[in-house]
Amino acid sequence: MLGTVRERVVMNKRFKWLYPGMGVKRWIVLLTTGIAAVAVGLAVILNTPLLSLVEQRLLVKLQELEWNTFAVGAILLMLGALFVAIAIRFGVRSLISAVNPIDLDTLAEHIYRTRSLDRGPRIVAIGGGTGLSTMLRGLKDFSSNITAIVTVADDGGSSGRIREELGILPPGDVRNTILALADTEPLMEKLFQYRFSWGEGLQGHSFGNLFIAAMTDITGDFELAVREFSKVLAVRGRVLPATLEAVSLGAEYRDGSVAMGESNIPQRDKAIKRVFLDKPDVDALPEALQAIAQADIVILGPGSLYTSIIPNLLVKPIADALAVTPALRIFVCNVVSQPGETDNLTASEYVAALLEHVDYKPILDYVLVNKSRLTDFHFRKLAALGCFPVRIDLPALKNWGVQVKIGDYHDRENLARHDSSALAREIMAIAGQHFKLRGNGNSLNH
Repeated sequence: MLGTVRERVVMNKRFKWLYPGMGVKRWIVLLTTGIAAVAVGLAVILNTPLLSLVEQRLLVKLQELEWNTFAVGAILLMLGALFVAIAIRFGVRSLISAVNPIDLDTLAEHIYRTRSLDRGPRIVAIGGGTGLSTMLRGLKDFSSNITAIVTVADDGGSSGRIREELGILPPGDVRNTILALADTEPLMEKLFQYRFSWGEGLQGHSFGNLFIAAMTDITGDFELAVREFSKVLAVRGRVLPATLEAVSLGAEYRDGSVAMGESNIPQRDKAIKRVFLDKPDVDALPEALQAIAQADIVILGPGSLYTSIIPNLLVKPIADALAVTPALRIFVCNVVSQPGETDNLTASEYVAALLEHVDYKPILDYVLVNKSRLTDFHFRKLAALGCFPVRIDLPALKNWGVQVKIGDYHDRENLARHDSSALAREIMAIAGQHFKLRGNGNSLNH
């Protein structure tokens, strides 16, 4: 009895294609008619019954009427082929418009783009904050095989409150990175970036942060929550926390004083000597280590040097993985200084800070630095923000044993950031040249 019920359910599902309003019955009928016409046309042209008595009777009738069998067969063959082509074209359009109502005229371009990005290089980007997000918006046009590894040491703003009150990892950098990699409508991005300006307990919170917190509570796992959030927004690639352990970031200044908490570290007139984690031996996320080992390109930065980039390297297994990966390793130096964090640092001092925090392990091959042609107006705007272009001290940079690429990657609209498209194009150009010189240029396509 149970078997009979199941068989009926299966049969009902199969025949749903023939239900009213499905928009495919007419094309199924036309396709069937076209296939039959092609078969009959071939039989008539070859003067041979191929399928059934229908062809035999048709051949006899044509002979009685003394009609040209070849001409009749050719007409049937062409009509059948036409019917088949029309049925396939409009049947497929009908199905696609129901499943994914995109502009059908750009379907081929959409499919080609998706397949091309799927074959793109394996890219790992390490950092956090707006610098990383800006770069990823450009890189996602070259590959969908992107893994972003972000810091989880944030303790300020909405992320800090969620971390303190709910006991989960801070979601802020994760949210920004996911949105940068997402293929989503502008309204959806605005929704997940929306910050409440009112409401007791809600004021100051980002909707996206609350969404990730809710997903963490539902799934019981922060990593799984991030994965599900990525699915919601159709992310090209994936976003991984550097570690799943709750860590706090501290800083020692050159005057000997110490501050704890990522949000407390940037301080005016205080030069940072080093930063550290309150737990020196935290474990890295295994997927992050695997991504670094399998990458074609690993990129550090851009972003806040001491509070977004270096905290990832303080997870020692990540620094160790960077030292042995066969990937091309690029550091993208910031375009301008960050007040209270990297005031007056030169490009070589950025590199020195990175290497000092990993005990001088060989984690860099290239350093990409910006040299802008800014107007007096631009300089005045930067000065008002307390920022200044990072000075390029080329001899000192090369003393670190890295190759240096200099170019203009400055976003003239937002002077504190890179131009995402220009930066991504330069990274891909460097990678292409690097692998070509190594004799394995095809490794950038999978």
